Amino acid sequence: MTTLPANFTLLQVTPELETGGAEQTTIDVAEAVIAAGGKALVATRGGRMAARLVADGGRLIQMPVQSKNPLVMLGNAARLIDLIRTEKVSLVHARSRAPAFSALWAAHATKVPFVATYHGVYRADSGLKRWYNAVMTRGDLVIANSDYTRDHVLAEHQLDPARIVTIPRGVDLTRFDPRKVSEDRIAALRAAWGLPVDRSKLVFLLGGRLTRIKGHLSIIAAAARMRAEGREDFVIVFAGDDQGRTEFREELLTAISSAGLTEHVKVVGHCDDMPAAFRLCDVALLPTTKPESFGRAAVEPQVMERPVIVADHGGARETVVEGETGWKVPPGDVAAWAGAMTAAIEAGGARRRTMGQAGAARARRLYSVGAMCEATLEVYARVLEARA
Repeated sequence: MTTLPANFTLLQVTPELETGGAEQTTIDVAEAVIAAGGKALVATRGGRMAARLVADGGRLIQMPVQSKNPLVMLGNAARLIDLIRTEKVSLVHARSRAPAFSALWAAHATKVPFVATYHGVYRADSGLKRWYNAVMTRGDLVIANSDYTRDHVLAEHQLDPARIVTIPRGVDLTRFDPRKVSEDRIAALRAAWGLPVDRSKLVFLLGGRLTRIKGHLSIIAAAARMRAEGREDFVIVFAGDDQGRTEFREELLTAISSAGLTEHVKVVGHCDDMPAAFRLCDVALLPTTKPESFGRAAVEPQVMERPVIVADHGGARETVVEGETGWKVPPGDVAAWAGAMTAAIEAGGARRRTMGQAGAARARRLYSVGAMCEATLEVYARVLEARA
């Protein structure tokens, strides 16, 4: 376990703590710093995950760091400078571009080390946008959440490879533990979602916020194709918050109804118990139309011993082994998705269990939250040593 300096205080700056991979990683790293004897501060707009940060012993500092308004960003920098000096912050870690500007200015003003994590792949169609994105590379060290992300950063910003390190996102193996999910929890979700009690239909689960890039419409089209070919032995669950995208949610419901799929595709909203959700399903889906930098929604079900079908691009290429832990499908190819989902049904329970167990063994070895946090603390120690 990495040893942090005495009186180590980490300040993470992240837009909000609602839901998502960057937000969960913020919470996980804060908890690891506290466990190592340090203090963990998070400057953020706030959100539903803030309660867990506080419960773990971290401190929430609310400010509008999500804002892209230059005047607000300058105000945030001033607030962060005061915070760094008052709390004797040892290192600042930014997790998004807009907050990174304020955090970087504050770190420079106080001569405190600055680290940034690329949680996504930021495209640039102009020199101005590339300059905006490059704020994430102007600190002591850059963390990429996958090799896919690392390769993008190196190509986009011509960064010295020695200044970037890959740390894959981690899954909480204590929370995502198949042995801890009771049949009662699974039954409660099955009832809440209106799924057949007799388990006569194979359940596919797409866990993720309702947004166009997650590929929900491709899955609806694939389901319609499967039914047209005579398949009735499946049900698909979309579990995720619309985060205010009510128009897109209505578009999904209309598409489901128009295709006659009301009994086959269910939109169930936010789910607080994703470990049980993944145990309930037979196969998980990640049909993103744009490549995700990592794609924890492909790793969590594998930890829960479920095979996955993923779009064959982005970070998912690293986390899924074709034919061994799941299937990879060309993004947006409706016929291919229908074929892969049909293949998953026809594989049978025994093969799906074998694939699920293989995925769990691999994911637990490579993508644990413990490994991610230990690697992050090693980065902090490395940066502090270099500054010293």
